Amino acid sequence: MTQAFRTEKDSMGTLEVPVDALYGAQTQRAINNFPISHTPMPKKFIQALGYVKFACSESNLELNLLSQEKATAIQAAAKELIDGKYYEHFPIDVFQTGSGTSTNMNANEVIAHLANQMMATEVHPNDDVNMSQSSNDVIPTTIHISAAIELEEHLLPALTHLASVLKDKEQEVGDIVKTGRTHLMDATPVTLGQEISAWRQLIEDNIDRLKDTQKRLHKLPQGGTAVGTGINAEPEFSSLVCANLSTITAIPFEPMPNFFVGLSSQDTALELSGQLNVLAASLMKIANDLRWMNSGPLAGLGEIQLPALQPGSSIMPGKVNPVIPEAVCMVAAQIMGNHTAITVGAQSGNFQLNVMLPMIATNLLQSLEIAANAATQLADQAITGFVVNETKLNEALEINPILVTALNSVVGYETGAKIAKTAYQTGRPVFDVAKEMTDLDDETLKHYLNPLLLTRGGTPSI
Repeated sequence: MTQAFRTEKDSMGTLEVPVDALYGAQTQRAINNFPISHTPMPKKFIQALGYVKFACSESNLELNLLSQEKATAIQAAAKELIDGKYYEHFPIDVFQTGSGTSTNMNANEVIAHLANQMMATEVHPNDDVNMSQSSNDVIPTTIHISAAIELEEHLLPALTHLASVLKDKEQEVGDIVKTGRTHLMDATPVTLGQEISAWRQLIEDNIDRLKDTQKRLHKLPQGGTAVGTGINAEPEFSSLVCANLSTITAIPFEPMPNFFVGLSSQDTALELSGQLNVLAASLMKIANDLRWMNSGPLAGLGEIQLPALQPGSSIMPGKVNPVIPEAVCMVAAQIMGNHTAITVGAQSGNFQLNVMLPMIATNLLQSLEIAANAATQLADQAITGFVVNETKLNEALEINPILVTALNSVVGYETGAKIAKTAYQTGRPVFDVAKEMTDLDDETLKHYLNPLLLTRGGTPSI
C-alpha cells in the first residue's frame, strides 16, 4: 500500500510528512536522521513534557505575552498529552540530538497542530508553544518532573508497601530460630524475625535516601533558556512556571538557584540513579537470600517454601522455581547497568549544556518504573506467602557445632574448637560431645546451648 503524504516546511526547507501525522517537518527530519534503536522516548516523559508546555503557556499568559485564546488552545492540547493520548505521534528515537531538541520540537509541533484543530487558532510551534523556552531548559526540566512524578506516585509507595509487608512477616515468624550463616557457612543462630528485620531496614533506609534526593529533584532549571542566562524569558517566568507546575502536579517545584547548573549538569539525575543503584543492591540481596532459603526442597537448604506460581521446567515435571526473586535480580542488574550509562551521560556536560539528555531520561525512568514494579511483586508474590519449614530449621540447629561458641566463656576457645571438630567429624549433636569432653552438667549445657537464648546477644550466664 502507498502511504499518503503532505508537504511541510521549516527553516531548512520542505519535507514530506505522513498525511495523518500530528507532527511537522522538524519531527520528520529527526525520524529520518535517527533510525537507531526504534525505541521512542518513554510515555511518562512525553506526559511530563505536556505538563511543562501547559505551565509555560499559563505563565506566558500571566505575563501578558500570550493571548487567552492561544493559551487556552495550547493548554487543551497539552492536557491531551498529559492524559497519555497521541503517544504514537512521538516516534523519535531515544538516540537523537543530545539536547533532546528533536523531542521538544516534536511536542511543539503536535501541540500546535492539536491546538489549531481544537480551537481553530493560529498557534505556532516555536513562537507560541515554545515561547520563553529553549530545548536546553525544557528537556532538563522534564527529566526532573517525570522522575519526580514517578518517584512520588509509584516507587515510594511501592517501597513503603514492601517495608510494611516485611514488617508483618517479621512479626509473623518472630522467634523462629534458624542457623545463621556467614560466608555461606554455618554460624551462630538468629531468628527469622531478625533476618527479615535486616531486609526491612534496608528498604526503609532506601526510602530515606530517595526522599532526601527529592529536595534537589524538585528544583527546576526552566527559565534558563539557551545557555542559562534566561535570554528571551522574563525574570518572573521561572517562578511562575514552578508555581503552575506545583498546582497541576501537587509536587512542590521551585526554581533552581543556578540555571547554569541545571543546563550543563545532570548531577541530580545521577544522584537519583545512584540511590536507585543502592536500592538495586538491596533488592538483589533480599531476592538472593530468598532463593537460597527456598533452595531444594530436598537437596538444598529448604528453610522456606515460596508460593508456587508456575511450572518450573519444560522437561522436569513437578519442578517449581523461585521466579519472582529471579525476576527481581534481573531488574537489579538492569538498574545497575542503567546507572553506569547515566554516569557516563552525566559527565557529558560540555560547557553550558549536557548532551546526553534523552538517554539519561530514558534510563532513569526505566529504573524508577521497574524498581517500583519489582518491589511490589516481591512483596505480594514472594514474601507475603512464603511458608517456613520449621522441621528443617530445627534439624540443622540440633547438629550445628557452632553452638559451642556459647561455651567460650566457660571452657575456652581451644576446648570449644575441639568439641566443634569432633561434632563435625562424628555428625553428633554438640550437646552430646560437650557432655563427654567437659564436666558441665546437663542443665548447664542446655542453658548455654539454647538456640533462642543465643539470638539475644551478650554472654549467656546461669
